[in-house]
Amino acid sequence: MKAFATENIRNLAVIGHGDAGKTQLTASLAYVAGATPRWGKVEEGTAVTDFDDDSIERKISLNNNFAHLEYKDTKINLIDTPGYAAFVAHARPAVRVADCALVVVDAVHGIEVQTEKTWQYANEFMLPRFMVINKIDKEHADFGHALETATSSFARSIVPFTLPIGQEGDFRGVVDVVHQKAYEFDDNGKAKEIPLPEEGRDVFERTRERLIEIVAESDDALMEKYFEDGTLPEEDIYPNLAKAIAKSKLCPVYAVSSVNLVGLQILLDHIVEFAPTPATHEVEYGFSNSDLTGDRITRKYSNDEPFSAYVFRTIADPFAGRISVMKIISGTIASDAAVFNSTRDSAERLGALHVISGKTLEKVAEAQTGDIVAVVKLKETQTGDTLCDKAKPIVYPSVQYPEPAVAFAIEPKSRADEDKISGAIHRILEEDPSLHFDRDAQTKEFILSGSGQLHIETVVKKLADRYHVEVSLHPPRIAYKETLTMSAEVQGRHKKQSGGRGQFGDCKCIFEPLERGSGFEWVDKIFGGSIPQNFRPAIEKGILEAAAGGAVAGYPLVDFKVTLIDGSYHTVDSDEHSFKAAGRKAFRAAMEKTKPALLEPIMDVEVFAPQEVSGDIMSDLNSRRGRVGGMEVRGKQQVIKAKVPLAEMLDYQSKLNSVTQARGSYHMQFSHYDMLPHNLADKVIQEAVASGRVRAHEDDE
Repeated sequence: MKAFATENIRNLAVIGHGDAGKTQLTASLAYVAGATPRWGKVEEGTAVTDFDDDSIERKISLNNNFAHLEYKDTKINLIDTPGYAAFVAHARPAVRVADCALVVVDAVHGIEVQTEKTWQYANEFMLPRFMVINKIDKEHADFGHALETATSSFARSIVPFTLPIGQEGDFRGVVDVVHQKAYEFDDNGKAKEIPLPEEGRDVFERTRERLIEIVAESDDALMEKYFEDGTLPEEDIYPNLAKAIAKSKLCPVYAVSSVNLVGLQILLDHIVEFAPTPATHEVEYGFSNSDLTGDRITRKYSNDEPFSAYVFRTIADPFAGRISVMKIISGTIASDAAVFNSTRDSAERLGALHVISGKTLEKVAEAQTGDIVAVVKLKETQTGDTLCDKAKPIVYPSVQYPEPAVAFAIEPKSRADEDKISGAIHRILEEDPSLHFDRDAQTKEFILSGSGQLHIETVVKKLADRYHVEVSLHPPRIAYKETLTMSAEVQGRHKKQSGGRGQFGDCKCIFEPLERGSGFEWVDKIFGGSIPQNFRPAIEKGILEAAAGGAVAGYPLVDFKVTLIDGSYHTVDSDEHSFKAAGRKAFRAAMEKTKPALLEPIMDVEVFAPQEVSGDIMSDLNSRRGRVGGMEVRGKQQVIKAKVPLAEMLDYQSKLNSVTQARGSYHMQFSHYDMLPHNLADKVIQEAVASGRVRAHEDDE
């Protein structure tokens, strides 16, 4: 494929709710434009952007995938994004690099939950939008109702550029409101002009008037002319449509059927005519260093600027290796170019450039500003990195993903799986930055966190199918801790004689509880030589070793103070080992007198939900032993802040989805440890004893 000039490139992120038909629309647009000789279909598993086995089997998109087509000397890059709640966050990087969003709406259901979420993504990145009302051929489809839900949910500037001719099984054509023409379509999606139908002429006239009004509102001079004349001449309407769309003052709407190919050719015509080009952006902002604290730098979308690109997707291909997909923000680039990864301060050589369509890579010699290209087998580059000219460095901020909503402990089924799991998970994380994987230092469990249970299940399947690693999932153990509730003075005495040199160590200590978060405090109050100075650290070490194994349930004991006040030693039999053992015995003696108790982690939780369900949210948080600390309104959402025990939040996402019809989200982070109620502590202790996690104390005698 040839290199396309910036003004001849259109980058569109195809976004919307799951099952609205985004993947089928992408495949059908590619077929109508002649980019694919065969018409790919989701139902048959042949859609161009759903090519991996899991996507085909589930009939849903799991990550961003790509298609490109050439139409009327214009290259159209389509990024097909997921629409299901567990994967919808992947739409964020697609929206970040696109120049326009193609919002797909189901004509039967209208605006749905993930439509609202992805629309918010587009707002966040100030992205212009086209809207496609799809599936007008389906039973119970209603273009007018879907349009009404869009205008009431989003903005009054949503105006049809095409109106349907017929509906449900009779949907056969569209009226082009802009050019005032009507079309019917053959089985290959080719448009044939027909006379404007008389039926529905009043709807057409009202829509045309509304379009003129919105164009007038987009410019002060046009508004003045509109007020004077009551309308605008054709020469003022057409040239200003693209400007109004680029300023997000107008969102055109299209009536289509992606399975009958009705309306798609007109949609393609209008994408070429009206969709913003990369050069529509004034500038892109970056920083002079990778921690984003240096000078702010700008780059224009121009071939004359120094080269820079943002890597927004990594694909782990079993044959090609790691594929890095990037948008060129400034300058031009050719194959085999030496570039600089300013995020990681490392040099990279690009090798061959490719354009990507589904799983097919096609080589290109060079690419210009605004284009989306792929390169293979970069050494250091990851998703979110910036590549640039080393002489003119810039770092673009990476896209932030929502916090993981669910976490599972992941356990290899065999020793062979254990050996392979780290490398396999690492490659999956390269593809999916919304996943988190780490090892809990206290529970020693590997924790895999994602946006939902389905998200985690797809990772487990990928581990098995692609990397031949078998794992099991179970809820993660809560990292409880233990502490003292009373003070006590105790003695730890270790004496062992078995022939030859013996062992002797003796210490007296006071154990006291401390405030939450204080940790451990050691005080040496011995004056004189009851215990030599060189043996005293061994007592502290013995106490800390014993505290790590806990007193009642095998969890570390924290927030306590030990004061060493007295002791004795033997000139021959005393050594560090003996006093370490004496420290352990002092600890065990103290645990019998200080009534140790369990502490549980408490989380700072923020819940984002529609205002009408805030009462249900607070009631549920209270039932989870939470303490609601306040509320505030952000946009159309209520933000409820609370402190909730982590043990009560493990299944929260499913409950929140149920209460909010999947329109809610939440974020949490660790706050502090607090006392676990006695009835719950007893259960945790019983489970610890039953599982054998409570360690037996070694015999120091």
